[in-house]
Amino acid sequence: MPLLFLGHGNPMNAIRESIFVDEFKKISQQIEKPKSILCISAHWYIKGTKVTAMPSPKTIHDFGGFPLELYQVQYPAPGNPELAEQVISLNPEFPIERDYEWGLDHGTWSVIKHFYPQADIPVIQLSIDYTNPASYHFKLGKSLLALRNQGVLIVGSGNIVHNLREVDYDNMDEIDYGYPWATEAHNELNDLIINKKYEKLVDYKNLSQAVQRAIPIPDHFLPLLYILSLQQDNEKVTLFNDHLVGGSLSMTSLIIS
Repeated sequence: MPLLFLGHGNPMNAIRESIFVDEFKKISQQIEKPKSILCISAHWYIKGTKVTAMPSPKTIHDFGGFPLELYQVQYPAPGNPELAEQVISLNPEFPIERDYEWGLDHGTWSVIKHFYPQADIPVIQLSIDYTNPASYHFKLGKSLLALRNQGVLIVGSGNIVHNLREVDYDNMDEIDYGYPWATEAHNELNDLIINKKYEKLVDYKNLSQAVQRAIPIPDHFLPLLYILSLQQDNEKVTLFNDHLVGGSLSMTSLIIS
């Protein structure tokens, strides 16, 4: 299976048409339908590494201040406890706990629903342990390689440039609108991705001041590292939805195949 990193952006992308949603739908037609999906979402950023192990994960509306219509969205995809057990067994050096409480947060369902609107593919989530460095997440990502050959689509969901404190909410719908520092960080990070300089991305805290401003908290950046860690030598990265919005957010997504 290919690998996906999806810039999810505004939760409203879940229920309205946009150029970003159009690209999600287009990409979904280009890849084989998976047997299951494993998603690493920016919105399950907790102490410890956990994997959802329930047969029927709930739809989590983990946001506030949006229209009622968004809270009414349900994405009733089944879980996959067997896949969760496999994730645990693949990682004897990483203590991964079974989770029966979380479900599917909007970092997962708001984008997956555009790929598979029938919610007929089992989905599990892997949490992001905020107590560990980026190198831990890159190494943990590598351990999931065997799943790709079993029909599992591995998805990272976040935003590479993500500074909510500086978002210009009045201009969220203006495409390619980024502050100068966000544009600088966007170009710098994209260059490292395209040229496979992943060790520099793992060491992002030693990159430019613009990158530090773009990644004030790594919750939305770390899902990218999981996906890049799984790239094989014969595969290429293709960017899509490569736009800045709101001044301080990038919707950049990528497929590796």
